[in-house]
Amino acid sequence: MTSTHQHTPHHGDHGHRPGHDDHDGQHAHSDAGQAEILDLDAEVLAEHIASITGWLPLEREPRQIVDLGCGTGAGTFALLERFPDAHVTAVDTSAGHLQLLREKACARNLQDRVRTVQADLDRDDWPDLGAPDLVWASASMHHMAQPDRALTAVRELLAPDGLFAVVELAGFPRFLPAGAPESRPGLEERAHAATDSFHAEHVPHRGADWGPMLTAAGFTVEDERTISVDIDGARSEAIGRYAHGSLQRIRGVAAPALSPEDLAALDDLLDADSPNSLLHREDLAVRTERTVWAARRA
Repeated sequence: MTSTHQHTPHHGDHGHRPGHDDHDGQHAHSDAGQAEILDLDAEVLAEHIASITGWLPLEREPRQIVDLGCGTGAGTFALLERFPDAHVTAVDTSAGHLQLLREKACARNLQDRVRTVQADLDRDDWPDLGAPDLVWASASMHHMAQPDRALTAVRELLAPDGLFAVVELAGFPRFLPAGAPESRPGLEERAHAATDSFHAEHVPHRGADWGPMLTAAGFTVEDERTISVDIDGARSEAIGRYAHGSLQRIRGVAAPALSPEDLAALDDLLDADSPNSLLHREDLAVRTERTVWAARRA
């Protein structure tokens, strides 16, 4: 893992609504499918999420935290582990994801430290979320219909000396080596390119540089960090399932723009019974970047 300070716009390829990760930008996917990807994302990238929570430039340990777009709890539980005296209000649009989060909290005996709130953060009437010391928004801000309005709402919500952490995805994870699959080298990049117009229309702020938007909304950006992720597939069997689930979701958007040969090769990768299946390959890795901005009320 490496980190650099970087102030140029990124162009991410996956993220989540003001409620949850949504890797291909489609809002109509089932909660169950999204939840599986969210859980794999949390498992595979746990070390990197912990690195971000450990880096946050806090003046004191937060006692009240709001997790905007909590999904099934990757950030929520990382924050609870990092700050053992904190309570987290986990906010999401999905009742199903919040139910899963509550079940995880009970299983970990953390139910007394978690409150779940179902809310659409594109609405003007946000629920009462208290005055948190830390607001965490991981890959959720880019799905706001009016992100400037949402940023203003966070500034008004935050305690006077509180911190706002915005995490953005600088690219959908890549899993295959450049020469794979052998029948159609470069297929993965072509599949991502085939989704570009969809994402430009439906998630225009994905991969954005949040620094200027935070400043315009009345924040002072204290620090920024980009974390490069490069995890060898041999480290976890979950990486095969992560790759399979992620590319399955990309297929739904990319299919109309792919050549018949590329679509056949992609389906071969997604066929659990194929010898070329992503679930059986030994040459996978997880390669991506995540950038975090730490900001305070100006």
